[in-house]
Amino acid sequence: MLLFTPGPTPTPEIIRVAMSVPTIHHRTPEFEEIFKIVREKLIKIMNMPEVLMLASSGTGAMEAAVINLCKSHALTINAGKFGERFGKICNACGIAYTELKYSWDTPAPVSDITDAIKANPSIDALCIQICESAGGLRHNVEEIAEAVKDINKDIMIIADGITAVGVEKIDTANIDALITGSQKAFMLPPGLAMIGLNMEAVTKIEAAPKGFYFNLASELKNQRKNTTAYTAATTLIIGLKAMFEVIDGIGFDKFYEDTKNRAKAANAALETVGFKIYPKKPSYAMNTVYHENAKEIRGIAKKKYGVNIAGGQDELKDKLFRINNMGLIAPHETAWALNAVELALDELGIRDYDGTANRVFVANFFKGAK
Repeated sequence: MLLFTPGPTPTPEIIRVAMSVPTIHHRTPEFEEIFKIVREKLIKIMNMPEVLMLASSGTGAMEAAVINLCKSHALTINAGKFGERFGKICNACGIAYTELKYSWDTPAPVSDITDAIKANPSIDALCIQICESAGGLRHNVEEIAEAVKDINKDIMIIADGITAVGVEKIDTANIDALITGSQKAFMLPPGLAMIGLNMEAVTKIEAAPKGFYFNLASELKNQRKNTTAYTAATTLIIGLKAMFEVIDGIGFDKFYEDTKNRAKAANAALETVGFKIYPKKPSYAMNTVYHENAKEIRGIAKKKYGVNIAGGQDELKDKLFRINNMGLIAPHETAWALNAVELALDELGIRDYDGTANRVFVANFFKGAK
């Protein structure tokens, strides 16, 4: 079975082997050296001066960033289930927030956000997804962050990059906290979250620490010494080190370029056989399609052709399908996933199969990869 869900992504054999070594204790020089290597690599990848690793899902990192960086009032952007989650975190933690809500296919306009901030001077944090994976949408976060900082440089920009980090090079010039997780582009099992921080965020965290397990001041103090406040996710960190070694062998620039070319080629293939790409601004992380028969297409692809692709959520549960594009994906695997979708169209009597999706993808991918 080919796993093409946008998280968790499949873990490559070379990473599984690296994680199969005997467990080592997290309070040892041996593990501290591994931690140091991974931490330094994350700092470079995120282009942030500090980075923290937490033994949690990405949602844990979202909560940690909110409680440590929002002291007064948050502005949350809801264009899907994960933007909605920022509001739920604020509500659960007793943090005042204003929510701007959009259709799941629509990126938040810069003007809406700047207008909301001008109207409410108490806002001290903006919480937004870079890629809202519920609909495969890419918000214009870099432009938004710059506009917000022009109004008030002290507003913390908390960017959920869980399905963006490792997919593309992110401009972090105006981002204060950048969140990601192990089970997306880094192709590890779930359970390790990471937060990149700039020095303005560090200053705010250290000035007024919040939380117990998610106390980021405590984690900063420890992780600067290559250890953790509580038990580290040792096996996942060892796997992440191995994953970085693989990507280093490819080169991160080529890794990002291949991801972009694969995403664009797959979208071209899907459009050619009659599908509508759902988001108005698609992320490179996944290919998201709206179709009345999405549920049936997914079922046939999985049961008959061995391709597991994701559906939508809530009212779009049976109307969307999402094909993962994060991580180390061989072109022939994406080609087969698209082939399975086209074969499903034939079986449903929607379009005769003629191999167009496969052909268009291959032609576009390799033309774009030159």
